[in-house]
Amino acid sequence: MRVLPANFAVFGLLLSLSCGTTNLAGQAPAAGSKTKSPVEHANFIDASDRLKPGFQARAYHSSHKYIMETIGSGVAAFDYDNDGRLDIFLVNGASVPNPAPKGTIPQKKGPEDWNRLYHQKSDGSFEDVTERAGLKGVGYGMGVAVGDFDNDGFEDLYVTAYGGNRLYRNNGDGTFTDVTEKSGTGGAAAQGDTWYTAAAWVDLDNDGKLDLVALRYVHWDFEDVWCGEHREGYRAYCHPDIFPAIRPMVYRNNGDGTFTEKGVAFGLDKPAKGLGIALADFNRDGKVDLAIANDSMFEFLYRNEGDKFSEIGLTAEIAVDSEGKTYAGMGIDFEDYDNDGLPDLVITNLAMQKYALYRNNGDGSFNYDTYSSGIAKMTLLRSGWGIRFFDYDNDGRKDLIVAQGHDLDNVELNFPQLHYREPMLLARNVGEGKFVDISSEAGAVFREPWVGRGLALGDFDNDGRLDAVVTINDGPAHLILNRTESGNHWLTLLLVGHTSNRDAIGANVRVICHGQSQYATVSTAGSYLSSSDKRVHFGLGDSTEADVEILWPSGIRQRLQHVSGNQDQALRIEEPAK
Repeated sequence: MRVLPANFAVFGLLLSLSCGTTNLAGQAPAAGSKTKSPVEHANFIDASDRLKPGFQARAYHSSHKYIMETIGSGVAAFDYDNDGRLDIFLVNGASVPNPAPKGTIPQKKGPEDWNRLYHQKSDGSFEDVTERAGLKGVGYGMGVAVGDFDNDGFEDLYVTAYGGNRLYRNNGDGTFTDVTEKSGTGGAAAQGDTWYTAAAWVDLDNDGKLDLVALRYVHWDFEDVWCGEHREGYRAYCHPDIFPAIRPMVYRNNGDGTFTEKGVAFGLDKPAKGLGIALADFNRDGKVDLAIANDSMFEFLYRNEGDKFSEIGLTAEIAVDSEGKTYAGMGIDFEDYDNDGLPDLVITNLAMQKYALYRNNGDGSFNYDTYSSGIAKMTLLRSGWGIRFFDYDNDGRKDLIVAQGHDLDNVELNFPQLHYREPMLLARNVGEGKFVDISSEAGAVFREPWVGRGLALGDFDNDGRLDAVVTINDGPAHLILNRTESGNHWLTLLLVGHTSNRDAIGANVRVICHGQSQYATVSTAGSYLSSSDKRVHFGLGDSTEADVEILWPSGIRQRLQHVSGNQDQALRIEEPAK
């Protein structure tokens, strides 16, 4: 491997190397081509028995049908002890009285309500280390965001909840310290303003320190709101339309362990009903932008103007679907699925709405490609939550994985064609902007009906194939290992910032081979209430090496040539000095 000077002239330079797939003539296929390298059927297995003891999420469904019961919860895939193996953090609910008086704050009554941290051992099994780590949690848990806010080399946790957010600083010895009060990141305490959902670590002002964006769902408190019946004797959950939207809380990192709420100053202050947040530099101006999935209102796209953000969802044409309708935005991802260098958006929603796929046009606007991509047909009767682009077969194109299940436990009473429990979706990217549903051939785990919610990605066994962990509403967590045999190669990168934030969140990474490129943004955000591995993963097809170009958040540009793939551990790349 040879590292070139950081100030190379053209970040977009194309190089003629080998990466991805080749056709029979030995030439690289054109961008968007359907040519694929040989691959056996997708094969995923449920390895949840490795979580010892097993995890059981608690939703506490009640006869009063509190909307909170349908929402949670999230999961994080991250390496908290820097041993090179991914660990799992699972968010859990809390006991709720039935009925619950106005002003109720759900409490974790015992171990059955605790959030859980599972440490991966060298044999691939997971041990519950929650008590030692100090991560039992408080309140009715919702989401989790992973990021090294103090740049000490250890990943910290921010856990959202109804009833109190918590910031846990990683001590580096297997334990965490609750620094919420000192840091000032606990969230608003006013009654009805404490329902937090998804969160993201991102350096908003590019000062080398991670800031925190914490979404809130709606202005809501426990009270006996009657929202009608599906049928006589069956009470209905309230629609989010009847509750007011509420702006996110945005915490600027002061660099001394404290944060200051700066939502208005940053321009990130539009009232929303946020359930998902993702980040990418959609217009390639070197500044990270934010996308927010909102429930039953306009979807948001915040463009980074340098000193603050502007919400441009309507003008960018991602606020609604192709018919101008809002939908129940829940999960979200912000990645380049067609390898044109421009991050695209996908947002999940409920049955009869069709998941929204927005292709980036490169002129500040997006095209609603749900129909042309094939996504409409495969998702019309499905309800999606956690979603991520990922290259499951390492062929150089990003596929889709979705955790699914309706929010209404009695939906089949009025709509027998819909289902409360649904199998996951695996959609293969076949090029030319098209996806094909291959769930039925991806293994038994993709035929199991679940009430899916959170989803996080990462290579848990370091075999070069991306795996997933999924949470179930009022059910167990599932560790899903990728056993697909493709013969393709891979490259996994661990970026370490120095002038930039240490996690390199917001860095743009380009892998080049066969005259073709793939792109990724370093991030732990995206999906639904969840946090994925910060390492970036690329499928290399039949190539064993590639060139890598990195645009760090600091503006430093770096190029590495002839980087070898198929390494047992992620290749660590340090940010060079300016």
